[in-house]
Amino acid sequence: MKRKTIALLGNPNVGKTSLFNRLTKLNQKVGNYPGITVDKRIGTLKTDAKEYKIIDLPGTYTLFPNSLDEEVVFNILSDQSNEDFPDLTVVVTEPSSVNRGIVIYQQVRELGLPAIFVINMIDEVDQKGLHVDYTALENYLQTKVVKTNARSGKGIDQLIQHFDIELKPYFGAFDLPQKYQNALKDARQLFPLATEYLTWQYLAQDSVRSLPLEKIAALQKIRQSHQLDTQELQKDESISRHDKVANDLASIISKKENKRLSITEKIDNLLIHPVLGYVVFFGLLFLIFQAIYSWAGPLMDGIDTLFASLSDSTAAALPEGPLSALLVNGVIAGIGGIVIFLPQIVILFLFIAIMEETGYMSRVVFLMDRWLRPFGLNGKSVIPLMSGAACAIPAVMSARNIENPKERLLTILVTPFMTCSARLPIYIVIIGLVIPDETFLGFNLQGMTLFGMYILGILGALLSALVLNKIIKSIRKSFLIFELPTYKVPDWKNVLNTVWEKSLGFLIGAGKIILAISIILWVLGNFGPTDRFSDPETYIAEANPEFSQEEIDNEVTAYKTEYSYLGYLGRGIEPLIRPLGYDWKVGIGLLASFAAREVFVGTMAVVYSLGEDVDIEDEGQRQTLFERMKGEINRNTGMPTYNFATGISLLLFYAFAMQCMATIGVVKRETGSWKWTLIQTGFMTGLAYLVALVAYQLLK
Repeated sequence: MKRKTIALLGNPNVGKTSLFNRLTKLNQKVGNYPGITVDKRIGTLKTDAKEYKIIDLPGTYTLFPNSLDEEVVFNILSDQSNEDFPDLTVVVTEPSSVNRGIVIYQQVRELGLPAIFVINMIDEVDQKGLHVDYTALENYLQTKVVKTNARSGKGIDQLIQHFDIELKPYFGAFDLPQKYQNALKDARQLFPLATEYLTWQYLAQDSVRSLPLEKIAALQKIRQSHQLDTQELQKDESISRHDKVANDLASIISKKENKRLSITEKIDNLLIHPVLGYVVFFGLLFLIFQAIYSWAGPLMDGIDTLFASLSDSTAAALPEGPLSALLVNGVIAGIGGIVIFLPQIVILFLFIAIMEETGYMSRVVFLMDRWLRPFGLNGKSVIPLMSGAACAIPAVMSARNIENPKERLLTILVTPFMTCSARLPIYIVIIGLVIPDETFLGFNLQGMTLFGMYILGILGALLSALVLNKIIKSIRKSFLIFELPTYKVPDWKNVLNTVWEKSLGFLIGAGKIILAISIILWVLGNFGPTDRFSDPETYIAEANPEFSQEEIDNEVTAYKTEYSYLGYLGRGIEPLIRPLGYDWKVGIGLLASFAAREVFVGTMAVVYSLGEDVDIEDEGQRQTLFERMKGEINRNTGMPTYNFATGISLLLFYAFAMQCMATIGVVKRETGSWKWTLIQTGFMTGLAYLVALVAYQLLK
């Protein structure tokens, strides 16, 4: 017997996800809908007699798509051949938004689908001074109204019992304006078996992806012949429906007059205040960043130590050879490079999930939207942008909250410009080499330069968004129209489930790409085509007969690096990077830092015969590294490699270049497109090259 498919549908912030978690008892899986990155949440509900497939549809205010999420909802509910087409739709609302829930319910029933109506958060009915005549409401909707509280589990058993009840046919129908009747009549000939309302939906939408191209073209001809504008059709329906529902419910739902401010209104007097609102928000961001740095630091150190120990024990247990080295330095190191980001991801998404659950995230969007919109971004873009100061990986992932596809894509593309913590080792070393340790107007020049790099990242993100906004075409225009939800105590099951899903998605999705590139880099850096790589001691001794065995051993690592495949690549790209003031050794650092930006410092230490493990916090090692780098001579110019011009060029290159494979992996996963991932990488690296070139040529 085929299991029954139950779809949960409703506005955002009505507790639909809590209801989904209650029904499935977390027996669920999360993926993406085919071809797009909108989350697809499907769970299983097993009773003594039956098994149900539960689908948590994305939150929506209407069946007219204004985002990819809403497009998914319409495509599922309108296409009987869709694998997720429901046998029953459960329309979920909450006491404050019953009117809007009824509008969606009516649209669903007029498509021809059986549906029941759920008022969730039923405990808030009395709190908000509402009186509901449930019998009259059921007669009006011609369906069962189930009262639930997903947080406590109240009404869940009654809801499940109604999954198999026989529903009467729905006789309500949207009263279409007379001026559209002729156009609708023409459209019916294209869809003779569809309900009248489904035909109207096809007519009132610019394009429905599930329809054949010839039907889309035929609908466009009908609109043109009758001079119809889809936005006008949708507006007329929305106004008509909401007015009628409000009038019909006047005698069914009543509210007591209460002149006292509600708790939500009192809190909002502070949190969306034109001045204090921003103070609270940026204070909260400061707290989040402090948590990401201070809480994640020890955890990341622990993970680093764990994988170092695992590498040591694996190396000791296996015989020496290429396979052992690949496993230890390629696979284990690659996995460690993935897992080490997990604490930052968990902490960031923990805060974001709490902000969403409490209702505060909507206030953040409201506050920041007008400041970011001129750049083509959305109020919701502020979280990824600010989070990028810690790490671009969780920051890019947090852009999932942005509904508009263009604004979400823009946010993903510009977030890596923000100065992340991985750039700090590079900045500290280069600034220490080329900026004097002096004061200007009482401020340390090196500290001012570091602060300037952060400002440069913000400007890079906003100005790039401004440029890309002119290039990327919008699928649909975006408006910030939403109702601020009431504040709620977080549902901790939802919070933890969200953090788990995001973290697992990163480890599995982006991790596959990161691991593959780690292995490739290891192979390139640990194999070479000639005897100079396989027998470096002989060549070093011949070229430097005065060297002791200890000095020869110290030079082996750098020599092998120079004549590895990675070294040949470094020398191969030298003509390209020479105009920036770099030599082949810096080129190796640029290539190696593709794995992670901070790798540049360790790579330079290897190239300059200092070994791979350099702690820039250790004064002794740091001075050794600085002294050796200061003494390096660029063989192309005969000048110090790290002079002022080259140092500024290198700082600017790393400020703008996309060189973190982890970020590239996450961008690929979040956009679902190699096209945009490669465009982003090419745009950022091209900009970095151009800025670094101009800086070096002007300053040299």
